[in-house]
Amino acid sequence: MSTVRDMIRKKGSEVFSILPDATVYAALVMMAKHNTGALMVLSGKKVEGILSERDCVRRLELEGKTAKETRVRDIMTSKVVYVEAGQPLEECMALMIDKNIRHLPVFDGTDLLGLISVRDVLKEVVDVQQFLISQLEHYITGGGR
Repeated sequence: MSTVRDMIRKKGSEVFSILPDATVYAALVMMAKHNTGALMVLSGKKVEGILSERDCVRRLELEGKTAKETRVRDIMTSKVVYVEAGQPLEECMALMIDKNIRHLPVFDGTDLLGLISVRDVLKEVVDVQQFLISQLEHYITGGGR
């Protein structure tokens, strides 16, 4: 069974982050530059929260705020849902569905290892299933004998 750690090894552990006092506009520019839908909000190594595109749309537009004047800390999600690196992918996927979230930070103890998206998890689950199907087909057909 694949774990989140296995997926991070394949995907890479680069985490894009922003300071809580940065503007939401700066966060949106960073998200666009790195083609990501979320940023970790860090003060040094301390996780303060997570900021997603969803946060920006819902908490700016609906409340009549502007991205250039609003600080990340004012709209970020401060209660961060996360997973441990050793957790199975299936648990990770179930958590994302249950909490209706698209991005999850991955920790190994107190160390932030990476940030995964629902797309990352889905791709990994499909890859694992395709591998298993291939192995079963090989077994059934007696491949290679």
